[in-house]
Amino acid sequence: MERYAPGKAQKFVVMAIVAAWVGFIALASSWAFQSYHATVKAAEDRVATSSLVVATHAKWIYEFGGQATRRLADLVESGRAPVQVNTVQDINGALEGLPGTVKAYVVAADGKTLYSTDPDLKPIDIRDREYFKELAAGRQDYVSSLLISRLGGEQIFVFSRRFEQDGAFAGVVTVSLSTDLMQPIWEAVNLGGNFAVSFIREDGQLVARYPKPEAGLDMSSYVLFTDYLKRQSNGTYIADASPLDGVQRIVGYRKVEGTPFVAVAAADLGVLMRPFWHNIEVLSVVTALACLGSLGAAFRIRSLLRIQDDQAAALQTALDKNELLLREIHHRVKNNLQSVMSLIRVHLKPGEQSQALSDRIKAMVAVHELIYQHDAFEALDAAQLVRRVTENVIGAYGSGVAVDFDLAPLYVSNDRATALALLVNEVVSNSLKYAFEGQDSGRIQVRLHTEETGDMSLLEVSDDGIGFDTAIAVKGTGTKLMEGSIRQLDGSYTLDGSDGTHFSARLKLI
Repeated sequence: MERYAPGKAQKFVVMAIVAAWVGFIALASSWAFQSYHATVKAAEDRVATSSLVVATHAKWIYEFGGQATRRLADLVESGRAPVQVNTVQDINGALEGLPGTVKAYVVAADGKTLYSTDPDLKPIDIRDREYFKELAAGRQDYVSSLLISRLGGEQIFVFSRRFEQDGAFAGVVTVSLSTDLMQPIWEAVNLGGNFAVSFIREDGQLVARYPKPEAGLDMSSYVLFTDYLKRQSNGTYIADASPLDGVQRIVGYRKVEGTPFVAVAAADLGVLMRPFWHNIEVLSVVTALACLGSLGAAFRIRSLLRIQDDQAAALQTALDKNELLLREIHHRVKNNLQSVMSLIRVHLKPGEQSQALSDRIKAMVAVHELIYQHDAFEALDAAQLVRRVTENVIGAYGSGVAVDFDLAPLYVSNDRATALALLVNEVVSNSLKYAFEGQDSGRIQVRLHTEETGDMSLLEVSDDGIGFDTAIAVKGTGTKLMEGSIRQLDGSYTLDGSDGTHFSARLKLI
């Protein structure tokens, strides 16, 4: 008959739930993947559009800066510049239409400032500035990187142009623009969060940025110039960390045609990715609800299946137990019948009494009584068995002999219990029959305990009777049964009759 295998249905349910979850996770992952790329694409489109706005402003500023320096250079070279330094109306006219705070200077080749629109003009030497040195070396015009003004301390960038007299370098005209002009562009773009707009010179030098940096920056070794601009003149990319402030941004860049500028709009990646994270939150809520629902259903199904498995397992256990008990009964009945037949054959000899046969069968019955009373199918309480057999013998002979018990809590296996019971029966019976002959009273002490080392137990039966000479004692049926029982218990014994009788046996009970 095929045995019931508990857990099959539970495994099937688990596998079904796992399969459903794998499908759900695959679907959710695909949706999250598409949502992520859609959000990134929308963010890239937005920063690309913003970079176009920044590029338009950069081109406009460059054209007007260049136009202003050309006007001033033409004004100086034509000789129409005012003679008095404080007469600046013609210079102001040349700067009309330029954005922001614009300051103009005309500086001679020796570094002396000839004309200026700056009311706070101070005598400073700019010949060490790149926008002067490059023109003195022969360049026609120049746009500086981000500078700190030596006059006011604010952040500026400078358009400069060379002018000549009689074909020789005579000085430079400069137009200084405050980087504050980036703020309106920043406000117009409004990408949200921690975003920034920048003009960067094509050699990687930062020209202007808003929000303002603490200082200028050389970006020539940054990935924008080492990689992206070499591949295409405009595009987008994700910057893991800004070289200025370490913020993760998505960057839109565009090389401004006809200018030395690269326009940059860098948006806060966390802000632009909020729609994606919102979708993830929705997905998480849906997943949590689905998870709780499926787990609840799984636990309920598992509980029902567990009850079914427990019932089936209990039935199977009961069946196995009954089969085991049936085999045990057959085995014990066979052994007991063999023992009874052996006892009967012994007692058929002349001189044996029926009472001894009865006592020995009672000792065997005591074993079965303990099994049935306590459901002890594997091991019995050895102390209780010894006590019961001893009391049965005392009761059978009606003796007034007192018994003292010193019994340790030990166990004896079912296979050895009958041998132990017969051994105790024989030893105690011998004491009652022979030790107190001619006496009205006596005392027997029965001890059972373990040895300090090993797995052997020690059974001792002592009496205060008349004793006997072990050398001349005749071995009868009882002695043979006693020795046979000891052999079944893998033991040995000693018998001393010099001062009363003392029987001691080393036995293996388990």
